[in-house]
Amino acid sequence: MGHYIVRRLLIAVPSLLGISVVLFTVLALAPGDPFEELATNPNVPPEVRQMLRAQLGLDDPVWQRYWHWLTSMLQGEWGYSFVSRLDVDSLILQRLPVTIAVIGLSQVVALLIALPVGILAAVKPYSWFDRIASTFAFIGFSLPTFFTGLLFILLFSIHLGWLPFVFRSDVQATGWQWWVEQFKQSIMPIMVLGLFQGASWMRYVRSSVLDVIRLDYVTTARSKGLAERVVVVKHVVRNALIPVVTLVALQLPAVFGGAIVTEQIFRIPGIGSLLIDSILRNDTPVIMAVTFVLSALVILFNLLADVLYGWLDPRISYR
Repeated sequence: MGHYIVRRLLIAVPSLLGISVVLFTVLALAPGDPFEELATNPNVPPEVRQMLRAQLGLDDPVWQRYWHWLTSMLQGEWGYSFVSRLDVDSLILQRLPVTIAVIGLSQVVALLIALPVGILAAVKPYSWFDRIASTFAFIGFSLPTFFTGLLFILLFSIHLGWLPFVFRSDVQATGWQWWVEQFKQSIMPIMVLGLFQGASWMRYVRSSVLDVIRLDYVTTARSKGLAERVVVVKHVVRNALIPVVTLVALQLPAVFGGAIVTEQIFRIPGIGSLLIDSILRNDTPVIMAVTFVLSALVILFNLLADVLYGWLDPRISYR
C-alpha cells in the first residue's frame, strides 16, 4: 500500500501544478486592483503607488509573476497580504483552528445522524420510521444553510436567549467556563452544517444499504442462522459504506466552501470569512493560498477514500 500512496502522491503533483496555473491566471486577469484605495487617496503620491506596484511585481507579465509565486511556495514562503501586510501563512494559521473545529464537529454530527438513521430506514423500508426519516431528510437538505442559520438565531438567540448569535474570539473566561462559552457559541453553526450534511448523507446510506441487503450472500448469511444484527453489521453495512465513503470524501472539501455562508451568518473568524474579505479587497495572495489549499484537500480526500476502500473490502487490491 505504501507504493500505491507514493504513486498517487506523485500523480497529484502535475494536477496541483495545473490547478495553480488556472487559479493564478484567472485571478491575474480578473478586474480589480488591490491598490484601488491608494489610487483614490490624494495623500498618497503617484510615485509611491508606482514604487509599491514595482516592489510587488504587479506590472510584470503573468507568467513571471506565477513563476515567482511558485518558487516562493516551494520554499515555504506564501507571500504576504496586500491589505493587512501580514504573512499569508500566519493569517491562515490564525483562522484554521476555528474552521477545523466547527467543520470537523459538524461532520461528526452528520455521520452520527446519517449512519444509524439511514441503516435503520433501509432495514425497515417503507415503514413509518422510514417515511418520517425520509421526510425530515428531504426537508433538511432542501433548506439552505443561511435560512436554517437565521431560524436558529431567531429561536435560540432572540426568542429564548440561550445562545449567542455572534462568535467571539476573545472570550473572557478561564478553565471549564471557557469551554462552556466556546460550546455555547459554536453549537448553532455546528448543528446547521451537521443537519444539512446528515440529511443528505442519510439518503445515500439508505439507498446503498438497500442495494446490498437484497444480494444473495446476505440471504445465505441469514440461512445459516446468523442473527439479523450480525448480518446487518458484518455483512451489509461494511460493503454498503464503500459508495458512502466516496461521497463523504468528495464532499468534505466542498463543506469548506459551504461553511463560508455559515461563517458569515455567525461571524465566525474562520477561513471562509478570510476568503470573502480577501475577494472583496482584491487581496490576491490570500485568495490564491486559500483556494490552492482547498484544491489540495480535494486530492487528499480522494486518496483517503481509495485507502479506505481496501479496509472496507479486502477484495480490493492496491496496484
